[in-house]
Amino acid sequence: MQITILMPCLNEAETLGRCIEKANLWIRNSGLEAEVIVADNGSTDGSQEIAKSLDARVVPVKEKGYGAALFHGCMAATGEWIIMGDSDDSYNFSQLDPFIDKLREGHDLVMGNRFLGGIAHGAMPWKNRYIGNPVLTWVGRMLFKCPAKDFHCGLRAFRKDAFLRMDLRTTGMEFASEMVIKASLFGMQVAEVPTTLSKDGRSRSPHLRPWRDGWRHLRFMLLFSPLWLFVIPGLITSLLSFVVYIMLLNGIIRIGNVSFDVHTLFFAGAGLVLGYLAISMGVVIWMIGIREGLLQDEFLLDKLHTSPVLELGGGAGILLILGGLGSGGFALFEWGSAGFGALQPGELLRQVSLSTVLVLMGGVTLMVSLIIGFLALPTQGERL
Repeated sequence: MQITILMPCLNEAETLGRCIEKANLWIRNSGLEAEVIVADNGSTDGSQEIAKSLDARVVPVKEKGYGAALFHGCMAATGEWIIMGDSDDSYNFSQLDPFIDKLREGHDLVMGNRFLGGIAHGAMPWKNRYIGNPVLTWVGRMLFKCPAKDFHCGLRAFRKDAFLRMDLRTTGMEFASEMVIKASLFGMQVAEVPTTLSKDGRSRSPHLRPWRDGWRHLRFMLLFSPLWLFVIPGLITSLLSFVVYIMLLNGIIRIGNVSFDVHTLFFAGAGLVLGYLAISMGVVIWMIGIREGLLQDEFLLDKLHTSPVLELGGGAGILLILGGLGSGGFALFEWGSAGFGALQPGELLRQVSLSTVLVLMGGVTLMVSLIIGFLALPTQGERL
């Protein structure tokens, strides 16, 4: 069984050379059939020559980006198992046995855990160690039920067939996060092993920016979970707003010395429409994610292929709009009965509010139905 050790070229020839030497040492000691691949994005410091002199295979990658380099490196790998790690000399490529043991047990993805293995002094900024990594790991575990407790460790191992099933699409730093997220979403077997983190051996400062890059990863994880980002907040907002709206539609609510009238009614109506819009956008984004291969192809898309979603949603939207126009027409009739003159403050505002809310929700329903109908169209390569 052949193993591929993959590392991206970081335009730091010396650290790359040290990493390859450690990987070669492990290969000799393990007695396993293995290869070392360096995915090169166009280094200009002679890294390619050093890699070749150490019997590593250099895979040129024209597409720029950390994720693009690793993706094409994985595609070029001949090994059934791939061990991937950064070539900044912070990970010890001579201690890979725990990863192999977990792969032999049948796991699809094996993550390193730097907090269990040990972090050298100065190897990780305090913002990453005590804020960034714990928070992002907690978010990842909560959203995707991932068992790993170091969500962003750069040293990991996986089966190539599992990598192909993940169908990774991102080309930047998010590549590593997408791998963990998809492995969790697709129900793959994920394990972790202790690994050490040494101080970065590069001669220049890393390109990482803790706050900026932390936000990028958090945003990426949230976008992979439209249920938590859109649907659940929208559902809570719309339900609470609906209850308040219905109560105020019938008249003033008094709690102690405080009275809630039409002013609160309009805020409740806005919350109802906004929550409904969030739910609708969550479904749309979910479908886009499935079509783009970023989210798991569950029953949703197949169901929508055979359901008259456009007709049903469009019909419901038109009925809501007609109901809103009818309510508005009734308010107009009442105004006409008063001679279209000046109205008393608050008069007919409840009727007008109901009209606008129904028209807005009907419009959202109609437009979202059209979008979903478009996204549900079968395309070549999809199962009808």
